[in-house]
Parts: sequence; structure tokens; C-alpha cells
Amino acid sequence: MSAPKLRNIGPKSAAWLRQVGLRSEQDLSAIGPVAAFMKVRRAGFKPSLNLLYSLEGALLGCHWQEIPEARRQQLVAEYEIAVAGLPTARAGQLAGPVHETHMQPDADEEETSEIRFEE
Repeated sequence: MSAPKLRNIGPKSAAWLRQVGLRSEQDLSAIGPVAAFMKVRRAGFKPSLNLLYSLEGALLGCHWQEIPEARRQQLVAEYEIAVAGLPTARAGQLAGPVHETHMQPDADEEETSEIRFEE
């Protein structure tokens, strides 16, 4: 997507959309603004809600600030519902496994309080 082709979509937003596989108005229209916004977020980018409104405006052919407040709230609610349905991110392994080694004294040596390590 490039800025001249879709209203509200600047170079940075266009780059994000391209990187998540949305390259045309038809691609955007097929999945809708909420799913497109989610794809951008899940790709690791940090868009504001203005991108969500801009995507809606791009599909409607109007400036994103012309999106009525009720529709904005509906878009945010749809996004929150969609996010709630995703599996939670699993935390990475915090530490490796713990292994214990118990040293036994040699049978022919006297047991002492000294610790000896075998090689």
C-alpha cells in the first residue's frame, strides 16, 4: 500500500501493512480494519488507535477524524474482543533445570567432613 492509493495511510503505516501481507485496498477490505490492526500489532509494531481509525477511514474514503465517536468505540470494542480470544503469551523459560550432584566418599577412605570432588 502506498500513501497516494489509500487515504489516511502514510508511509510508515503503508510499510507496516506491506510487512504483514496487506498490499492493496482489496487485501484490507477482505479482512477489515480490526483484523488488519491486529496483524500489525502481532507483528511487533506499536501502532496507536489512530491507525485503527485510519484503516476504517481508508475503507470508507473519509478522513480518519471524520469517523463518528460511536463507530470508534465500536472498533475498539471489536479489537478488545478479538484480543481477548487470543491465547495468552507464554512466558519464556526463566531459568534452566536444576541438577543436584551428591558426592559419596570412597569406600577405602575414612569419612571426613572435607568435601572432595571427583574428576
